Amino acid sequence: MGSNIAIINRSLHDQVVSRVRDLIIEGTLEPGSRIDEAYLIEELGVSRTPFREALRTLAAEGLVIVRPSKGSMVRKLTPTDVFSMLEVLANLEKLAGELACERASDDEIADLVDLHNLMMNCYRTRERMPYYKMNQEFHSRLAVLSKNETLQDMQANIQARLKRIRYIGNQEPDSWAGAVADHEEMVRALKDKDGKRLGEAMASHLNKTWERVKDSI
Repeated sequence: MGSNIAIINRSLHDQVVSRVRDLIIEGTLEPGSRIDEAYLIEELGVSRTPFREALRTLAAEGLVIVRPSKGSMVRKLTPTDVFSMLEVLANLEKLAGELACERASDDEIADLVDLHNLMMNCYRTRERMPYYKMNQEFHSRLAVLSKNETLQDMQANIQARLKRIRYIGNQEPDSWAGAVADHEEMVRALKDKDGKRLGEAMASHLNKTWERVKDSI
């Protein structure tokens, strides 16, 4: 796996979580596989306690299954799991788009557009992981702009469980280009504060995600 994943600041819990999460998202730790704790602890350069705390955090996100006395494993989603979550997420984000156009300030919208522009820079240079992380942030921040905490909580819960799935949705050039085109339409609608159009664009984007990932699950 190489030493480039070693933790620089060993006291930061979120760095350990981030490293292991990335290994899951990128598929280095494969869905359904047992997590070799001893190996990863050595590779990451951390002690057992922060590593196991990180696993508990990832378990809460739905990415890991912690099995007492049996070791931990990477959660493997079934096609039915993924379809049902995307179906719900599409409707949540449709509502988020509608509410954001009603409730977000001009400055909040401008900040989200700036994030989108940074994403597009990553797309042009084909930096897939930074693009992916900004994409996740875009969807999270749009939910925040709905000013509805229940919606935010539900969106965050489902999005966390779909991290690996959303990442593989951009693995083919045509799929990535399609996702980018979806985001361009979202931002046009957001700038116009057209809630109906943004909501429809958000829902369509999530429905297309299923088509992009269904053969890779």
